[in-house]
Amino acid sequence: MLQSINPAHEEIIQQYAEMSDAEVSKILDQANSTYNEWKLTPFEHRSLLMKNASKILRAKKDELASLMTLEMGKPIAQSKAEVEKCAWVCDYYADNAEKFLTNEIVKTEFSKSYISYQPLGVILAVMPWNFPFWQVFRFAAPTLMAGNAGVLKHASNVMGCALAIENIFIDAGFPENLFRTLLISSKKVEAVIRNKNVQAVTLTGSTPAGKSVASIAGSELKKSLLELGGSDPYVILEDADLESAAEICVNARLINGGQSCIAAKRFIILEEIYKMFEELFLQKMKLKKMGDPFDESNHLGPQARTDLRNELHDQVKISIEKGAKLLLGGGIPSVKGAYYPPTVLTDVSPGMPAYDDEIFGPVASLMKVKNEAEAIKVANATSFGLGAAVFTKDNDRGERIAEKELIAGACFVNDSVRSDPRLPFGGVKESGYGRELSLFGIREFVNIKTVCRK
Repeated sequence: MLQSINPAHEEIIQQYAEMSDAEVSKILDQANSTYNEWKLTPFEHRSLLMKNASKILRAKKDELASLMTLEMGKPIAQSKAEVEKCAWVCDYYADNAEKFLTNEIVKTEFSKSYISYQPLGVILAVMPWNFPFWQVFRFAAPTLMAGNAGVLKHASNVMGCALAIENIFIDAGFPENLFRTLLISSKKVEAVIRNKNVQAVTLTGSTPAGKSVASIAGSELKKSLLELGGSDPYVILEDADLESAAEICVNARLINGGQSCIAAKRFIILEEIYKMFEELFLQKMKLKKMGDPFDESNHLGPQARTDLRNELHDQVKISIEKGAKLLLGGGIPSVKGAYYPPTVLTDVSPGMPAYDDEIFGPVASLMKVKNEAEAIKVANATSFGLGAAVFTKDNDRGERIAEKELIAGACFVNDSVRSDPRLPFGGVKESGYGRELSLFGIREFVNIKTVCRK
């Protein structure tokens, strides 16, 4: 039995019977049959339906946002923004998919030679709970517009969101079995990947989960795309606008309760401005209110699950035991719910969870360095490589560091790391491989086919 639990009150919202192997197999057969018809539909028709999905998202924004907040504790204002972003990605691919996948003529000795982009078939998406709508739509919009079918294995604590997404596509007019939700636990994912109808898999989640999925997909010679963890460094140089940098850094650490792969996590500050930045950072962190996620005056709701909150607290305790200094927060509140307060650690060094691991919650690690070279070295001293940011009044200096020095899939100057339908998104090292969004995202799950005519 799968169940969704409200993390603010620790009460069961809904229970779902897990699908049997026979039910899953039937859904995959239906999805493949539907794909064989859908791949022949013109882009104009696909675009019309994707625009319908966008309209439904906006029309039901309050309802869908409330469901999101209820199931995983995201502050309601952030849930509404997430629904809007999903509508944006639907519009983006409705408007651009045909252009991105138009045949490309290549001049050769043949009378005609070109590159064609053809859909692969049924694509499996294994998605996490932290952005329960956005993670799915950034996969589904390009996948369906490319002519593929999609099946979703969502996190068990947001199954209500998963079923709501399936219904959005049905209500938008997409074929009934083109996008389906599988009500299954993680232990059944392997069999789905190995099913003959599934041609590829995308996973957003932890690095261990990514390695497992990649291994299974590799053994079947099926393509995989992985968007995994991150330990995003934010480098604050001596010439940064400290007031602005502190504000951006605090918000970047607390977005989604700190439960984001691209949330700011490690703050690397040059020693000559360290004390000033620390004071500003603490001032702004103390202003952030924690409480009922449905109260729009609160910046921070509960963590998504109590067990995850407890793991987060263990990471903080171990870091302190190993020498980190606690400046703010760091204690489990004596209230019901999976709450954890804004927390700041300093004197963070290698060997501590706050330095080495992904901290998935509202915990900031402040690190002091001597100069730019050391800052870059510390920023890159991680197994992850998803996002990074640098703060300086010298835009050319910042751009050089972002482009040439920081090792990550997305690097920002004087702003927080974020995803955007117009830009490719993904990581390097243990943050995964492949790219979502933009032109690159829609071409991940197509057959890039050479066609030549004598």
